[in-house]
Amino acid sequence: MTSSEYLDIGSGGPLPPAQAGSGRRTALLAAGIVGGVALLGAGAWAAWTFFATGPQPAEALPDSTIAYASIDLDPSGGQKIEALRTLKKFPAFEDEIGLDTDDDVRQWIFEKVQESGGCAELDYADDIEPWLGDRFAVAAVDAGHESPDPVFVVQVGDEDAAEEGLGKLSDCADGEGAWVVADGWALVGETQEIVDQVSDDAADAPLSEDDDFTRWTDAAGDSGIVSMYAAPEAGALIAEELGYLADLDGFLSEDMAGAPDEMTEALEDFEGAAATVRFDDGGVELEVAGDAGEYGDAITSGDRAGETIGTLPADTAVAIGLSFGEDWFTDLVEQLATAEGSTAAELMEQLSEETGLDLPDDVRTLLGDSMALAVGPDFDSDGLFWAPEEGDGGSFQVGAKVSGDADEIDGVLDKLRDLAGPDAELFASDDGEGVVVVGPDADYREQLLEDGGLGDDDSYRDVVEEADDASAIVYVDLDATWLSNLFGDDQELQDNLDPLDAAGLSTWVDEGAVHGVLKITTD
Repeated sequence: MTSSEYLDIGSGGPLPPAQAGSGRRTALLAAGIVGGVALLGAGAWAAWTFFATGPQPAEALPDSTIAYASIDLDPSGGQKIEALRTLKKFPAFEDEIGLDTDDDVRQWIFEKVQESGGCAELDYADDIEPWLGDRFAVAAVDAGHESPDPVFVVQVGDEDAAEEGLGKLSDCADGEGAWVVADGWALVGETQEIVDQVSDDAADAPLSEDDDFTRWTDAAGDSGIVSMYAAPEAGALIAEELGYLADLDGFLSEDMAGAPDEMTEALEDFEGAAATVRFDDGGVELEVAGDAGEYGDAITSGDRAGETIGTLPADTAVAIGLSFGEDWFTDLVEQLATAEGSTAAELMEQLSEETGLDLPDDVRTLLGDSMALAVGPDFDSDGLFWAPEEGDGGSFQVGAKVSGDADEIDGVLDKLRDLAGPDAELFASDDGEGVVVVGPDADYREQLLEDGGLGDDDSYRDVVEEADDASAIVYVDLDATWLSNLFGDDQELQDNLDPLDAAGLSTWVDEGAVHGVLKITTD
């Protein structure tokens, strides 16, 4: 009788047939599997709690909230590590703040308030620490009154202790303020009527479940230390304030009288916005997502800003990349014309006469498919207002690089040189394959004609998000010598600038929303 075959596990050979004592081995194997699963589950739970953000103040506010800003002193574990690692690189943080991993940020803030003369009779350990949580927010809420009411939200750990502690804080403020404590949050406002109304409304329809809130906060990316939100109603509120300004005698000139109406219409169509500040990969970043409005969408709808800026020299100190929508200049002139009380056609004709350009076509040609402005690493800031003599570009490392039809671009540059007169050298240019570079320094123009690889530089890539789809990009090499020289001989300031590596800002449009990310990284 032949022996049975067993499933192959790992070694490629069959398992031996069962022997005496195999039940014990099976039990041990089963125990090992169960133990492994348990350890895996425990690890997953630890990871979830480490990276989770926990309850947020938006849960305690109603969907009638118009504007909201929160701060989280106990964000996800990754955030805490990044924040501490980044901030400790700066001597000023160590000298002035000196917080460490185990320090209570809430106590530090409370003691600073006491040092300024507030609530000196209170003791943090007895009166504050037993109930104060780590998350706070300030909001403007529509509670049914003529104007939005300010409300503060405070996370609480012990509701009874919170009631007592808030009473003592109110006594410090001469009895001002009212509050409601419920479900782990304290709502603090001007009157009891207001906080009761806000609390009841939040129970029925919390801000955290509002479609506009979730749409924009999700669009703004992962949560961080600070979160902000503006509801669609915020646009109408600002429009109303502009209406008050327009009613003031003599406040607006006759030519600008029509501007508030146009701005009001745009603001009333506002769909909302959100922003967050977070620490990430040795730096700090601000991410914003929002509704650009009718004109903003046209101006920011380009998506090729990264093409030209990415070809600048890798050691570029400052760079700006731009890519505009098809009709952005016409839209901009329409806005300016409305503000001046004229028509777009009239203003376009006036600008054409004053510049000698054929507008808007010459502007579209001059900016090409995408363009980049560059400042080189050897730029002399002392020569910021230096004007070159004819035929002499000096060492002024500033230039522009435009991707497009070189012959057509040169035709527009000729018009600008005629307009510039004795300063025509500022518009000196050289042509390359599909590009034109403009600037007063011939040597620097030669560098700009090449593909210098800035787009592949690590510092650039660390701070510039979505470069392939961006409408605008700003990049600054914070290690550039000339930038440091701007701050003179202040050694303390220099010491706090030394840890900085680069800064970047990029904007892009995605599914009808304008996004922007500002990042600053450290060495």
